[in-house]
Amino acid sequence: MERIELLDSTLRDGAQSESISFSVNDKLKVAKALLDLGVDLVEAGNPSSNPKDLEFFKRVDELGPDAKRLCAFGATRRKDTSVDSDPGLEALLSANTETVVIFGKSWDLHVTEVLRTDRAGNLAMIGDTIRFLRREGRTVVYDAEHFFDGYKADPVYALDTLRAAKEAGARCLVLCDTNGGSLPWMVQEAVRHVARELAMPLGIHAHDDAGMAVANSLAAVEAGAVHLQGTLVGFGERCGNANLSVCAAGVALKLGREVMDKGSLKQLGYAARLVAEIANFGFNESMPYLGRRAFAHKAGMHVDAVTKAPNTFEHVSPESVGNERRFLASEVGGRAALLDRIRAVEPGIGKDSPLAARVLGRLKDLEAKGYQFEAAEASLEMLVRRETGKHQPFFELRTYQVFGERPAAVPSLTSRAFVKVRVDGAEELAAAEGDGPVNALDLALRRALGRFYPSLGEMHLTDYKVRVLDGNDATAATVRVLVESSDLSTAWSTVGVSTDIIEASWLALVDSIEYKLARDGVKAPISETSSVATDGVAQSHDAAGAAKPKVAAKTESPHEAALHGGRK
Repeated sequence: MERIELLDSTLRDGAQSESISFSVNDKLKVAKALLDLGVDLVEAGNPSSNPKDLEFFKRVDELGPDAKRLCAFGATRRKDTSVDSDPGLEALLSANTETVVIFGKSWDLHVTEVLRTDRAGNLAMIGDTIRFLRREGRTVVYDAEHFFDGYKADPVYALDTLRAAKEAGARCLVLCDTNGGSLPWMVQEAVRHVARELAMPLGIHAHDDAGMAVANSLAAVEAGAVHLQGTLVGFGERCGNANLSVCAAGVALKLGREVMDKGSLKQLGYAARLVAEIANFGFNESMPYLGRRAFAHKAGMHVDAVTKAPNTFEHVSPESVGNERRFLASEVGGRAALLDRIRAVEPGIGKDSPLAARVLGRLKDLEAKGYQFEAAEASLEMLVRRETGKHQPFFELRTYQVFGERPAAVPSLTSRAFVKVRVDGAEELAAAEGDGPVNALDLALRRALGRFYPSLGEMHLTDYKVRVLDGNDATAATVRVLVESSDLSTAWSTVGVSTDIIEASWLALVDSIEYKLARDGVKAPISETSSVATDGVAQSHDAAGAAKPKVAAKTESPHEAALHGGRK
């Protein structure tokens, strides 16, 4: 079976999308998600374009051995500069990646009007750059920018630019639909022509300005391309890039080619949602293959047909891409992937056990209210612990207060927070100033708990994101807060949802602290504020995370209490 190499450009082309801005830590997290998924090459940025990309390449060792699959991206040498003195090429070498992606001009319009050089000069720039990088021991993937527009205007010269790259030692020639205006039959004809003329590995890089990026990518593969570029969730400059998740599924399930590692298709949904969450980018639930609506059926003849023969209304099995079938009228089915989480806490639980059904049901309830756990696995683990009775609250909230100040005496300390907690009958009051209310609340909470749990001193909040879930409600809208925390050894993410942004943040902070303590094996105090519910469900909390007095009936977790009206 022929293997198609995938290159993801989320960290470079995707970062050029409107409203998306990755921090260096964000870039490291996205890179890890892509490498863990099994993407062959990850285009990580242009080290000569901005300090952030330069800093990223200095930290790639944090990604471990897989970092060798990262690529630096850059342009051919400047028209009036030698390769030995070109600052862009110097920056590319400083990134120290085994593979370098270089783009050059294929369209004579760009040669004369953008580069302001002649055709021969452009060919020299392409050849000189690739030969230089090859001499320096780099593998070169050559992106022929605007190839299809150039091919349409002058096919002979467009092929000459590719020939220059081939003769200089490029490993792969990538035909770029940079303007995104080509149609599949145009792409297919051009790819076949190039394959006949040059007889070397070809790739495709498609933009979505005409809504054809995925179709053009699959057409190119069918015509002989063996290298496919895109961004995992499809975002990119203007209308975006080819959605690499959809392309990967299509190449494997429709064209019968091999992509990534065995089993990677089933991880596509998780990875795509994680990358979207890191980018603070709303996930498209209508996305082919991966969206929640991709295999959703309403009551009636569709449901009846699917229950008898799924392929009557499903073009592939939802399980093949890690998704699930949903019947909207009755919401049957569950999340088999969640069983691993349940079994990590309660080994031996079967898919049909009442406990599994209860956890799955609670998860659906929370998601219906706006929770999302793909990028908040620590909150998911805490949910499972509470539902299985394996979790005891580590503290009781007595009260918290948050104040904002403008102008602030110290510009970087704009908020104050006061937190009072009770642990095993003893109370502690702490205050803190912070750069915003959540920072102050986080510092005050950990300061109050530090007397009882010293290990919290090594923990800190590393990222914080807010998403408005329903903008129609204006300032009364429900918000989802995603918090990332870390200590000396690892990082984890938690989530909170509320119409009150401070409360949503509090819920995420409480989960983060309790996850840290549970993971460290700290024993929760057994007192009147932390008792085990008699029906095997975790001890209840109020909406602010405080444990309630012991009761005989089933009680609620902090997240559940928030669903039923907020703080009691």
